[in-house]
Amino acid sequence: MAKTRPRARARRQPLNRERVLQAALRLADREGVASLSMRGLAQTLGVEAMSLYKHVANKDEVLDGLIDLVVAEIDVPPLGTEWRHAMRVRAMSARQVCLRHRWAALLMESRLSQSPARLQYADAVLGLLRCSGFTVPLAYRAFVIIDSYLYGYIMQELHWPREEAEMSQVEQDVTAQLSTADYPYLMEAMTHVMATRTERRVAGVYDADFATGLELILDALARLRDADAPPSPMPTISATSATH
Repeated sequence: MAKTRPRARARRQPLNRERVLQAALRLADREGVASLSMRGLAQTLGVEAMSLYKHVANKDEVLDGLIDLVVAEIDVPPLGTEWRHAMRVRAMSARQVCLRHRWAALLMESRLSQSPARLQYADAVLGLLRCSGFTVPLAYRAFVIIDSYLYGYIMQELHWPREEAEMSQVEQDVTAQLSTADYPYLMEAMTHVMATRTERRVAGVYDADFATGLELILDALARLRDADAPPSPMPTISATSATH
């Protein structure tokens, strides 16, 4: 009778920094970044917690690595791209990335450490503005203004109720405290929102509202850039042509 061969053990994928960070990304997306721990990350990977420290020094390094992964997903057009189009593409891409990783916006804005990936990202955005006629102070101001709007909008959007039952409950709670006599304009706005709730959700009004606000900012930055531009040199008139 032939002997059965022992079943070969499944070969475990070797651990490295990239694999650790990708596991942390999936864990943060599933459970939130606040619940991320080295022990939980090790369990997810099926290893002892001490094994992680060969690839990442501590949780802070994991968090910084997560930001690098998120930044890498954001589309930043190359230098030479028309600046309004570039800023539009970059902002809309960043918003979609942060909606996909719902913890990312707050983490990116709260951590002060700067990795090469984050520095290259900021340099690329500033470069697009500088190569399009923005002065150094105005390029920096434009970057700050756009990102303040971007991350502020994202934070509001992430906390807006989206499920039908949740939206209905919020509306009931708010309208129960309102009266047209005391809050005429707020009641008017709430009536509009409630009447168009389904339509707004289906039509992607959040997308349209974000795009509208972004265009207003780009219009204002365009005016500032034009006003900040050095005057064009006057044409030189030769002595010969001046006599004619």
